[in-house]
Amino acid sequence: MSLHESGQMYLESILVLQRKSGAVRSIDIVEHMGYSKPSVSRAMGILKTDEYITIDKNGYITLTEKGKIEAEKIYERHGIISKFLIELGVSEETATEDACKIEHVISDESINAIKKHLEK
Repeated sequence: MSLHESGQMYLESILVLQRKSGAVRSIDIVEHMGYSKPSVSRAMGILKTDEYITIDKNGYITLTEKGKIEAEKIYERHGIISKFLIELGVSEETATEDACKIEHVISDESINAIKKHLEK
């Protein structure tokens, strides 16, 4: 199944929160993303059904291997695009905002070309 942009954003947020504090619950995602509790709850249900996350009896969310791979892919894309835009002279704030939009639609070919260019 192909993951939609919103699902990718949730997975990336879970990854960031896990790296920051280790344990993640729905309320942490609500606060981090600024979404409503019902929206986050619905999204977590979908991600769980699609086996991107697990949720334990205490409400702690963990990325599955499948979820971790997807989250890290999006997170890496974000970093590559941000860095590239900053090197082009875009402000860090704008580069970060634009990267958040671009990371979901850019092709693997294009992101790999940008990555290769940055490594030079």
